[in-house]
Amino acid sequence: MTKRSKEPSDTRVAMPTRRKAILATTGTLLLGGLSAMGMGSMSASRTVWPSGEPIPRAYFGMHIHRADTSTPWPSVRFGSWRLWDAAVSWSRLEPQRGQWDFKRLDKYVAMAGLTGVNVLFPLGLPPAWASARPNEQSAYQPGNAAEPLNIGDWRNYVRAVAERYKGRIRYYELWNEPNLRNFYSGSVETMLELARETYAILKQVDANNQLAAPATTEGGKKLEWLDRYLALGGGQYMDVLSHHFYVPRESPEAMLPLMDDIRKLMARHAVAHKPVWNTETGWWFDKPTASSTFTSWKKLKPTEAASYVSRALILGWAVGMKRFYWYSWEHGNMGLVEGEDYALNAAGKAFIRTQKWLEGAVMTNCTASQGRWVCNLNRNGADAWLVWTDTDSQREWTIPDSWFVTHQESLNGELRELVSRTIVVEVGPMLLSRGADWSSRPHAGMPGNLHSVAEP
Repeated sequence: MTKRSKEPSDTRVAMPTRRKAILATTGTLLLGGLSAMGMGSMSASRTVWPSGEPIPRAYFGMHIHRADTSTPWPSVRFGSWRLWDAAVSWSRLEPQRGQWDFKRLDKYVAMAGLTGVNVLFPLGLPPAWASARPNEQSAYQPGNAAEPLNIGDWRNYVRAVAERYKGRIRYYELWNEPNLRNFYSGSVETMLELARETYAILKQVDANNQLAAPATTEGGKKLEWLDRYLALGGGQYMDVLSHHFYVPRESPEAMLPLMDDIRKLMARHAVAHKPVWNTETGWWFDKPTASSTFTSWKKLKPTEAASYVSRALILGWAVGMKRFYWYSWEHGNMGLVEGEDYALNAAGKAFIRTQKWLEGAVMTNCTASQGRWVCNLNRNGADAWLVWTDTDSQREWTIPDSWFVTHQESLNGELRELVSRTIVVEVGPMLLSRGADWSSRPHAGMPGNLHSVAEP
């Protein structure tokens, strides 16, 4: 695999995923012709039935790389923060045995507490002194991809973090992308040993702590690593299954068959009842400042970027992802802001609009027919519908009489009263509602700079 690009805080991107569809899920039912699902337009009719619970703010996750220095706190409402590529890995926290540096992580945890955001802390990336192969190359520094040489050093690390942040960090992730060798070069059996030790320590420190499985990525044969891990018993040492649903050459609809493959593995290994978190996903935006590191990745123009962000968030919940962590807020090629003033780009504005539509609503179903998607929402007894096309062409469509909708809201926030039941459906989702006030809650983001937050 190609080595990932990096930013000053070890930022990088993940590689693509794609797979054929399968039937089947616990908590998600896909009906009609899924095996024929392509990676682009959806030709057959099918329906996705979500869980029926209100969409919580915790579903909207984010990566922020430099929140302690140059990056102002995001102006979007998000509820979960994954601390990957944020310079708080094991190699940063304990650069030498017994010499700890928690200053940056202390500040991050304090920021999360002030803003009501929960933290997901990925473990892994051993420092060279603790690495089984300290000179081995990795996606980051030499030795970071190897397992720890002594399990005792790993135990001390996990316990030190868990005890210091007891009650403030409740969510941990065992490892990042262990099915890619430049992130993990050890065996599946060794990862299982780390999982067993980590799970026990986290629960001893605080029974409310939750451990997400090592976050695999990609589909196809890459899922063999996850299959092997679960077959060896990895499911008993996880509260959550995490995966990175990257489909960088395809549209967001391509995440659906990959999710079905994940669900099939979970059912096979009797862990289908456990939640699935998408702990990393993003696309490459065609910005003037963007690098050309990944020439095979699809480069999205602003309108397309906005539509992909919105559709990904909508469909992620529809197929049963309980959290969706965008990668990332300020990344140079995939970020939702740009420029020295961190101004929201089209994708960032789409994130805000979609979160406003979804949070607190119950999604009852999503149906695809000849490339047109319709998702029904209900909030406090009021219905609304999200509509878009996954093809490149606009198309006219007649709204059913039974909906009694009166207003149309576009992804850019334009709200207008409907004068006809015939509308033009576009790649960007639009909201159809029975009143102008369905999604009129004011945005309550947290703009500004929290760099001066006191350390505990």
